Amino acid sequence: MSRTLRLRTEIATYLSSVGEANTTDILDHVNQRFRWGATMNQLGNVLARDRRFVKVGFDEGTDIGGFRMRVCVWSIAAA
Repeated sequence: MSRTLRLRTEIATYLSSVGEANTTDILDHVNQRFRWGATMNQLGNVLARDRRFVKVGFDEGTDIGGFRMRVCVWSIAAA
C-alpha cells in the first residue's frame, strides 16, 4: 500500500470538484482537511509522479509571504 494513498485520493477528489487549482490552493486544502497535513515537497512529488494529475500551466501572480511566486496549476488528466 502506498504511503500517500489518502493524500492522492483527496487531491483527486478536490481537483475533480474544482477543475483546476494551483499548488498552494491544493496544499491549503490538504492541510485543512487532514490532521497531519503535508509539506510542499510531498505535495509536489505526488502531483508530479501520479499520472492522474497533469500540469496545465503556471500562475505568475501568486503572492506568498510578500514574494511574487510562480506556482504550477494542476488538473485531472483526460482519460
